[in-house]
Amino acid sequence: MSKQHAENSNIEKIKYLQPTQHDYSWGVAITTVGCQYIPAKEKYPLSLHPQGYNFAKDGKRTLNEYQLVYITRGAGYFESSSCSKRRIEAGCVFILYPGEWHSYYPDPSTGWDEYWIGFNGNNIDNLIRNGNITFKQCVFNIGIDNHITDAYNEIYDTVCEAQKGYQQLASGILQNILGRVYYKAENHVHNDSYISRIINQAKTIIKEDLGGQKSLEDIARELNVSYSLFRREFRLQCGISPGQYCQELKVAKAKELLRSTNLSIAEIAKKLHFECLGQFSTFFRKRMGVPPLEYRKRISHETSAEYA
Repeated sequence: MSKQHAENSNIEKIKYLQPTQHDYSWGVAITTVGCQYIPAKEKYPLSLHPQGYNFAKDGKRTLNEYQLVYITRGAGYFESSSCSKRRIEAGCVFILYPGEWHSYYPDPSTGWDEYWIGFNGNNIDNLIRNGNITFKQCVFNIGIDNHITDAYNEIYDTVCEAQKGYQQLASGILQNILGRVYYKAENHVHNDSYISRIINQAKTIIKEDLGGQKSLEDIARELNVSYSLFRREFRLQCGISPGQYCQELKVAKAKELLRSTNLSIAEIAKKLHFECLGQFSTFFRKRMGVPPLEYRKRISHETSAEYA
């Protein structure tokens, strides 16, 4: 699902599901999954949700499920009945608990990108009962992790295909996300040290520029660190080099534009700052195994089959 605006591309991808008793018997079932890209000064949320998911006039909401919300760009605010109001920065994950009121929204000056997944099940209830997760543990600052956003997208694609066993596959991916968040939080992989803040700022700059005018050396200079230090610490904290990070973002953005817009392949190549259509096609094919036009045709066919 997408919305095109004059200057910005406001994109929503949302799925609401009705798990069966068989799905719940596996311990965890997915109830909703989606993402929204909210530009600065844009209304929030972008659209109404089904009954039971909308925020009240006071900005609060109470759900009958758990949700894991991940903010990957921008900033905003979050509070709940057991968590005082706090500012949320890019790289933060927060948990919504069933039966507990909460409120969250992006800062109008920045907007934000959010990913969420809703779920229920005995496995999650047991984590609460055993004290592995408590209501006071609402917000975790884990930094920007492409593995997690890829997992969210994989869950979304899985539930869209809706093949037999899709709930079980999606819930397995969810538990991988939960484990990754727990690991990072427990080991303080992302903390408030100077270099961690530098790397997080660099990710934001790279994402906003996405292959535009700034080289990686330019970004290091802008952040007042040497390029060798920047590259070494980036790899240590992210597991990949800054150059690889740029390429992963470009692939993700290209897939998003091919799925959610009517832009031509040439227009997408230009938007992503490739020198020519051929360069973009070669880049995409090496990473996805198919040319961009073939990828778009496959996605279009899958979407058509879903609504047939």
